[in-house]
Amino acid sequence: MSKREELIAKYAADLKDKCGVTPNMDLLTKVTIGCGPSIYKDDAATVAGSDKSELETVKNNFLIKKLGLKDSPELDKGIEAVIEKYGKSNKHKYRVVVYYLLTIHFKKESVYK
Repeated sequence: MSKREELIAKYAADLKDKCGVTPNMDLLTKVTIGCGPSIYKDDAATVAGSDKSELETVKNNFLIKKLGLKDSPELDKGIEAVIEKYGKSNKHKYRVVVYYLLTIHFKKESVYK
């Protein structure tokens, strides 16, 4: 099993155990690949859910640039809902899991087709 496959299995387990979501493995794999080499760096692989600048980066670089959404208060509400679902007290929020949940939340799975 490759390092990426191990990480995808870890992300799938987080989605099931911490978020109560049964992941679409094809979409999860594509989101993981889309994150590139950042998944292998400890700091870049996670999202600090209480750090405003980190959440702005998620909004600008993922929701607006990658998913093609327009900046609006709905984006902040979506991020907040995903962080809540993942668990605010959970210290290790994997970026791939957050991005996967945001993709589902905003119904933008077509971006990864």
